[in-house]
Amino acid sequence: MWLPLWLIFLGHFVALCIWGVSAVVVESENYNVEALEFREAILTCKYQLEKNQAARLEWKKVDLNGEVSFVFFNNSLAADLQKRAEMMGSSIWFRNLSRGDSGQYRCEVSAPLDRKNFQEIIINLAVLVAPSIPACDIPSSAMSGSAVELKCREKEGNPASEYKWFKNGLAIELSAKAVNASYKVDKTTGTLHFNTVTKEDTGEYYCEANNKIGKPQRCPAKRMQVDDLNLAGIIAAVVIVSMVIVFCSCGICYAQRRGYFSGRKSKKEPNAATQAENDFKHTKSFVI
Repeated sequence: MWLPLWLIFLGHFVALCIWGVSAVVVESENYNVEALEFREAILTCKYQLEKNQAARLEWKKVDLNGEVSFVFFNNSLAADLQKRAEMMGSSIWFRNLSRGDSGQYRCEVSAPLDRKNFQEIIINLAVLVAPSIPACDIPSSAMSGSAVELKCREKEGNPASEYKWFKNGLAIELSAKAVNASYKVDKTTGTLHFNTVTKEDTGEYYCEANNKIGKPQRCPAKRMQVDDLNLAGIIAAVVIVSMVIVFCSCGICYAQRRGYFSGRKSKKEPNAATQAENDFKHTKSFVI
């Protein structure tokens, strides 16, 4: 006897429901936890089993570099956490967070007697850190018309800081020269780039880092002096060098004409008469 199609689907649906209930179930109250550094945080992990048994609970951490390490294993917290954290049932209570605690945490539960005997959940922990004093690279001088870049960076803040530049105590707005901008501010990388500087850009500059955690931090102000190119001085220097080259060339030519660079004259060779006389004397002495 053939069963109706709808009855077959109903049976499969009931079987799936029973299968879903008859398994280890793991869940959390908060899958994305944010907390300030040196404060506390709780990573909750709760589970239900199909049968009464001793389940195996493990916590693992995947850090920001992708490396996996044990947090809770064999009913014991990792050594570096034993003074800063403790277990609350199957959850972890951090009493004193460190910035290195940021990462992905996996709560894994194994129940060998359940038909679905393993399940895990992932909880993201972000430890919020205020920015440090940024390091600024500000040139002390620049030539008018040249391209100049001021740099600002800090590496401690979490989340990453955004940057703002100031000149003579006033913020340099991104849209101040939107039509024909001679500079560009990148609030993410912390660079202030001048396409061409002018004397009006002379002033004291500093940068401020802010990630809305704690107070914004700024670097010490430093003066940048922009000077015009001294064309008159350059032309005068070129003229002087040219004159020196001309004078040196004239002196060398004069010395060559006077024979100062010629070698000494060779000794005067004896003429033909003298040579013949000497040959005669030599022959006469040989005959005698």
